[in-house]
Amino acid sequence: MIRKVLKKTSSRSEKLDKFLDKYNLSREFFGINRRSVTRGVWIGLFWGFIPMPMQMVAVVLSSFAFRFNIPIAIAMVWLSNPITMPPMYYMEYLTGNFLLGQEGLDNIELTMEWFTENFDQILIPLYVGTSFYSVIVSTLIYFLVNWLWIKSVHEEKRERKAKHQRKIKELLRRKAPQNNPVEEEHPGNQES
Repeated sequence: MIRKVLKKTSSRSEKLDKFLDKYNLSREFFGINRRSVTRGVWIGLFWGFIPMPMQMVAVVLSSFAFRFNIPIAIAMVWLSNPITMPPMYYMEYLTGNFLLGQEGLDNIELTMEWFTENFDQILIPLYVGTSFYSVIVSTLIYFLVNWLWIKSVHEEKRERKAKHQRKIKELLRRKAPQNNPVEEEHPGNQES
């Protein structure tokens, strides 16, 4: 489904072509194909899970090593935004404590004073949990999106094939001789 939506909205535009030519950018950075989109999702989620400033810059810098759809990657980075960051980073902190076998801190407060006082105790579990989500979860989502894309292509091919077969059956039905209810007289069956 999302594949069809992306394909419809990604028509070749003169403005996009001029922009790409002006800055000597590869079309793949804006391409809508399985490989480019799934890589964009993966890289965007990878950087989005990491608590750091300038995540979008990290996405753009990643384009030197990988070819992917940059707008999709930037959209994935924005899954961690000021509204989702506190619960997301708290989840990463809890996961880090779980993976390290630690209890973690009680009486967590969302104040800068509390964070500066407890920074040393938060840092290691937070980044252990962050590495789990950045590497493992974003990779699992990459494979899920890849599988969904392939499944979508196969379903579309099946639908096209079924539609084509229905058209053929309809054409054959139209061209087939119609059975006439009145029997035709044959020269050998005449009564004398």
